[in-house]
Amino acid sequence: MLQLAHTVIDMSTMTQTLAPVRSLPASRPRLVSGRFAAALLSSFGALTSFYLLLSVTPMYAVSAGAGSAGAGLVTGSLMLTTVLAEFASPRLLGRFGYRAVFAAGALLLGGPAPALLAPHSMATIIAVSIARGIGFGLSTVVIGALVAASVPAERRGEGIGLAGVVACVPAIVALPSGVWLAQNTGYAVVIAITAISALAPLAAVPWLTGPAVHETETDQAGLLGSLRSGGMLRPGLVFAATTVSAGVVASFLPLAAGVSAGVATLGLFAQAVTATASRWWAGRRGDRHGHAGLLIPGLLIAAAGMASLIWVSAPVAVIAGMCLFGIGFGIAQNATFALMIDRAPAGGYGTASALWNLAYDAGYGTGPIVFGVFVAHTGYPAAFGLTGLLILVALLPAVRDRRPQGGSGQAR
Repeated sequence: MLQLAHTVIDMSTMTQTLAPVRSLPASRPRLVSGRFAAALLSSFGALTSFYLLLSVTPMYAVSAGAGSAGAGLVTGSLMLTTVLAEFASPRLLGRFGYRAVFAAGALLLGGPAPALLAPHSMATIIAVSIARGIGFGLSTVVIGALVAASVPAERRGEGIGLAGVVACVPAIVALPSGVWLAQNTGYAVVIAITAISALAPLAAVPWLTGPAVHETETDQAGLLGSLRSGGMLRPGLVFAATTVSAGVVASFLPLAAGVSAGVATLGLFAQAVTATASRWWAGRRGDRHGHAGLLIPGLLIAAAGMASLIWVSAPVAVIAGMCLFGIGFGIAQNATFALMIDRAPAGGYGTASALWNLAYDAGYGTGPIVFGVFVAHTGYPAAFGLTGLLILVALLPAVRDRRPQGGSGQAR
């Protein structure tokens, strides 16, 4: 009997000892790996190179006697070839692989830049812009796919958010720095830094590994085929509606009547900072509760921000509106990309990344064109209000896309 009692006590003690062990939650996988760090560094280098010359090249063209039309042609050729390269990137990834396409993109982005040091020639400037546009389009698609492939699926939204934070730094720092360097040190310095920034990530190529060879883009229906998938198209439409507005405020807020240069600068800075912070938050939130549920809140917040610009002559309304729009835009950025990646078939990250980047560039480019037509007839307050209504139209695909999904979701 005494021995039985000892046995019962021993078993009870063992149960108490083991119970806490069984109740411990499983540890979350590590987010930052060598592959992920290499993708982030590559993104930082490519975007730094892109933004350094984005405003400098039109200045360079004007100094060559091209005038405003020539300056517009330089930027237009850059963005047009960026979009064309994004269209072609899934097929190139399937044929040549991630490393080769990224290396080609880096070489085209940085290699032609020193040609601008030659005597002023519009033909040379446009040729360099075309090459750099192709290089940037290839680089951004590859990096987006590599980021998605380099993080654990259960933390993918957070990883995409972190990549978004890294991507925002060159937009905030390199864009004005390029103009300042050109004006204070000369074009040679900024051109040299541009080339180095694009070419330095080539050292990370050994760590830039994508899906296995048998799971590449060659097995997929292709970019245009993916557009027939509602799970791919709906997030793309939602994101495009917000990028249209982003292009509008970037181009026209400094020009709006009643907005001082200081208020416009502060507003655009506030929008960039809040978008960065909300991207990170949206990634963590989406990993736990699903990314589709963030589309509607993101659109409503962004629309409220644009609606605030109806009072464009009031500095408080402008700053508050830009903060709200930045929050909504950041949420939409992260949630739409995470959904498109999660729904991509095996090896289809390149196609999903290409679609998302196309939505970004197409919306960002067409928004100012259409807005410029309307504002001439309606004035700035009404035109900003109409832009906010466009965001609300995207609630239709967002509502349809909202369906139960756990974690990152696999609804694609």
